[in-house]
Amino acid sequence: MRRAQTAIEYLFMLAAVLVLVLIAARTIFQSMQTINNSINKYINQTRAQLLENL
Repeated sequence: MRRAQTAIEYLFMLAAVLVLVLIAARTIFQSMQTINNSINKYINQTRAQLLENL
């Protein structure tokens, strides 16, 4: 009986850790997308300014 309870507790802890890892990975992915979009926007603006000055 105690072994089953320990196994269930272990599985719940594992599930909680997996959920936290997924949340962290999603947050990191969204942040990287935002940074990438900002860099692309900056590059496009800089390119447009350079072409205007030529």
